[in-house]
Amino acid sequence: MAHLIESMAYVGETPWHGLGNELSPKQPIEVWAREAGMDWRIESSDVSYMATNDKGQNLIMPYDNNKVLYRSDTLEPLSVVSQRYQEVQPNEILEFYRDLTEQADFELETAGVLKEGRKFWALARTGQSATLRGGDVSHGYLLLATACDGTLATTAQFTNIRVVCNNTLAISLANGNGGVVKVPHSTTFDANKVKQQLGVSVSQWDEFNYEMKQLSERRVTQAEAANYLSRVFNNQDDDLILFNSAKKEKDAVPNAKAMNKVMNMFNGQGRGADLDAARDTAYGLLCSITEYVDHERRAMSRDHRLDGAWFGSGAKLKQKGLEESLLMLA
Repeated sequence: MAHLIESMAYVGETPWHGLGNELSPKQPIEVWAREAGMDWRIESSDVSYMATNDKGQNLIMPYDNNKVLYRSDTLEPLSVVSQRYQEVQPNEILEFYRDLTEQADFELETAGVLKEGRKFWALARTGQSATLRGGDVSHGYLLLATACDGTLATTAQFTNIRVVCNNTLAISLANGNGGVVKVPHSTTFDANKVKQQLGVSVSQWDEFNYEMKQLSERRVTQAEAANYLSRVFNNQDDDLILFNSAKKEKDAVPNAKAMNKVMNMFNGQGRGADLDAARDTAYGLLCSITEYVDHERRAMSRDHRLDGAWFGSGAKLKQKGLEESLLMLA
C-alpha cells in the first residue's frame, strides 16, 4: 500500500514507518528543507473551463472565484481554492523554528510532507522534560503543521511525547489558548504573532506536568476505569459495561473491541503500564488511550494512523481522554 508520506527527514530514532532521511543533530534550516522534501513552493493559477457554445465552438472560459494550487517542482495540482485563500509555504513552516533552534534550546526532530504535498509539518523538541514516579519520562515538543487542501488550518500545538511508548498527547490546558494556535487560511500566517499567542515559555509545560503528576497520584478502580472508557468512546456512563473479551454480548456494545483493548493495556499489557506512575492510576488510563490511538487503532496504514493521531479523529479521541481524566481530579 502506498505511504501517505511523500518525504521526510528526522534526527534520532527511525520514525514509525521506517522511511525518511536521517540527519545528524543541529542541522541548519536549509538542510532540513532539502532533506525533508520541503524545498519547493506552492504556486497558483486562475481556473478556467472549456465550454461549447450553440455554434459547436469550444471556448476556454475563466472562473474568477477560484484558483488552482500546484507544486513548483513537479507542477502537480494540489487543490482548488477560493481567490481569498492564503497559502502557507513549506519553507515558512521550517523558518518558524529558525530563531528557536539558533537562539533557544529547541531542536528539530522530524519534518516532512504528506499526501503528495497537500499537508506538511515540522516537529521540534523544546528542551523541556519531566519525570514521574518510576522513571516515567516525557519530553515537550512544538508541532507546526498546515495543509493546502482545506483539511487543516495552520496549527501550532504544544505536544508531549512519552519516551517509554513514544505516545503523543497535545498539551491542552483549561486556561489561555489551550496550548494551540490555529490560523485559518482566510488570514495571513504571521510566525511572530503565533509565537506570542502561544507564549513559548516554560509556564504551560509546568502546568501540564503538574496535571500529569496529579493524575499519576489518582488511584482508580476497575469500575472507574470502565466508566472512564465508556465516556471517552461512547459519551456515556454505564456501570454495567463489562470489559470481558469472552462475553458473548460484547459486540452489542459500541466500540467494545477498542475499549477491551485499552482496558487490557491499562491492566498491564501496555508499554510502561507497570511503571509506578501508570499502574492503576488516572495517568495510566490516559496513557492507554494515547498508546491505542498512536500504535494500535485500526488504520489503512501507519501513515494514515499518524495523520489521524495528530490531526484527525485520533487527536479528538486523545483530547477526550485528557478531558475525562482531568475530571477525575475534581
